[in-house]
Amino acid sequence: MVPLAPSWVISQPNKVVAVLEPNYQKKCFDIQIITGATNAQMQQATQGTVQKGYMVYSLDGKPHHTPIKTIRGDYKADGTNKNKLRQWQQTDFMPHKDDIFQERLYCIQWLDHKTLNTKTPKTFFAAVTAEDITREHKVEQIVAKNIVSWQADGLIPNMAIEDGVETTRLSRERGWRYWHQLFHPHLLLLFATVKKYIIQANEPSILLGLCSALNRGGAKLCHWHRDISQAVFYNQALNTFYNYATRGLLGVNEMMFGKIDSIGLLGKNSVTNTNATKITKTNDLWITDPPYADAVHYHEITEYFIAWLRNNPPQEFADWTWDSRRALAIKGSSDEFRQGMVKAYSAMSKHMPDNGMQCVMFTHQSTSVWADIIGIFWASGLQVVSAWYIATETTSELKKGGYVQGTVILMLRKRQAEDNHGFEEDILPVVRVEVARQIKTMLHLNKQVKEKLGEPVFNDADLQMAGYAAALKVLTAYTHIEGEDITNFALKPRKKGEVTVVDDIVGQAEETANNLLIPDGLKKSWSKIQGIQRFYLKMLDIETTGAVKLDNYQNFAKIFKVEDYTKVMASTKANSAKLYSIAKFPKRSLSPSSEIGGTYLGELIIALQEVVKDIAASIKAVDLLRHEVTDFVEVRPILIEILRFIATKDACTTTREAAEVLADSLTNISAFG
Repeated sequence: MVPLAPSWVISQPNKVVAVLEPNYQKKCFDIQIITGATNAQMQQATQGTVQKGYMVYSLDGKPHHTPIKTIRGDYKADGTNKNKLRQWQQTDFMPHKDDIFQERLYCIQWLDHKTLNTKTPKTFFAAVTAEDITREHKVEQIVAKNIVSWQADGLIPNMAIEDGVETTRLSRERGWRYWHQLFHPHLLLLFATVKKYIIQANEPSILLGLCSALNRGGAKLCHWHRDISQAVFYNQALNTFYNYATRGLLGVNEMMFGKIDSIGLLGKNSVTNTNATKITKTNDLWITDPPYADAVHYHEITEYFIAWLRNNPPQEFADWTWDSRRALAIKGSSDEFRQGMVKAYSAMSKHMPDNGMQCVMFTHQSTSVWADIIGIFWASGLQVVSAWYIATETTSELKKGGYVQGTVILMLRKRQAEDNHGFEEDILPVVRVEVARQIKTMLHLNKQVKEKLGEPVFNDADLQMAGYAAALKVLTAYTHIEGEDITNFALKPRKKGEVTVVDDIVGQAEETANNLLIPDGLKKSWSKIQGIQRFYLKMLDIETTGAVKLDNYQNFAKIFKVEDYTKVMASTKANSAKLYSIAKFPKRSLSPSSEIGGTYLGELIIALQEVVKDIAASIKAVDLLRHEVTDFVEVRPILIEILRFIATKDACTTTREAAEVLADSLTNISAFG
């Protein structure tokens, strides 16, 4: 038996790691916890037993690599991917002894009771003892004895997990078929006790605390990061992990019974759960957070909470419909999706006065989705009158790179009755001006925040999205585009691969935004380079912030009109996309016939590879550049600036040093020597 974990680092600040020790008698590994680990032990612990889809471990000095899909027993039947994982039944709450995947407690974070009432209680980590295991077994026995009655009384879920885009992976990757199976036995015991109190005391406010604990209290979908159990919905998905972190009583108690501030509202209010097209009341203001073309499957992930709340709810919620209403959800990104959204927003438009407003919160990085939302507002008789970008996410190691950090807030009014005709050649300049104004405002804010906090608040993905919003504000003011009524245009079925005039305008807005996002250090040379050179240097800049999604490489390749961006990529895998490093750039990708070959950057990469091999070869590299680069004397400042940029951005220390040496050599030579 081999424990599966992507990393054995438990606490970076406290240098705590788990170490596997073979137990030959039991044919398994014992797990020891080391506090105050050496740098070598810390580095070794970063390599877990799960690496790139393989189970990896060593026994008696012999390495073993086994694909996880082999362990899981993956196979294909009737064109469907399946595996040999046992599907859990309704009363299962832990693995059977013969299941492929087991569960095992391997480390406990303890609180020093003497410091409990202080501002920063002390904690320490310890390996599992025999007494700990005894306590675990006692909890398991209590749950096994009571699970049937608890489910019947509505204290824990008895609801099956319905298949969907997010939910199917739970059964496919772990065999879980019921919602309670996503929780460790001690959480089932704890939450069943709390739910029993809520029912007996009729305390509906505690349900808010219960929901918080369900999200952050240590379900099996909570990963361990930065010495804390992270929330289930840190990214609005249902992610399974090989190792997970479950909180103890004290951590969960604070979530459930913490003080809830009351907010006084003047006037009457009511809550109605209804289809947007069925509304009957007129309101001055409508606030919506719409579905994002299946970016988030709300109708599926909502069931995570519904499973706990639907049975035996407090009296205040007795008349609620405890169902995700999947059939009513506006799903997909097809014509059906657009039509469903138009019906919803049209209904709200009809039920607001002429001076009423709609506030829409929207987050998406796709130009086609932004083109869709323009069509939806058009067909609903709405015009965007104001748009601004709000940073809503705190920066973390998980969110660095190309991840959107916030939301666009759109304010809309009813479009005026008079006609406003527009043609692409007239609209584009207006869009570019509005996009430039928006981006420059946000860049100014970035500068102010960086000066005060040391780090900007908006990244390139945020600025891109703000550019879309600026285009939206301009476009929705028109009633006709290219002579066609915009309502007819918006509702017209899309042909596969069709690029409409709106797609083109939104694409131009994106390009305008990105042309303003010049990486620091390339102000002089940016206008002198195009295509693949801009792409490589831009992505090199973004990679310094952390992991980057493949989507970002694809988007920037499209913006910079790159023929084949994969030729400069070391990896194009979705979760590990990466550029070739300068030192490891293959010769074939630098040939004169290649896209980057013969460019300033291509020639610099060839020269740098020579200097990386031998730092004394810088003079030879300068001669190579003088011979290969057309108009060498005129473009020498451009070459120097690009080299200085590489010297600050490349991940390899040797390459950075080589770039600095070559830049100095180019700076110091006589231009006519």
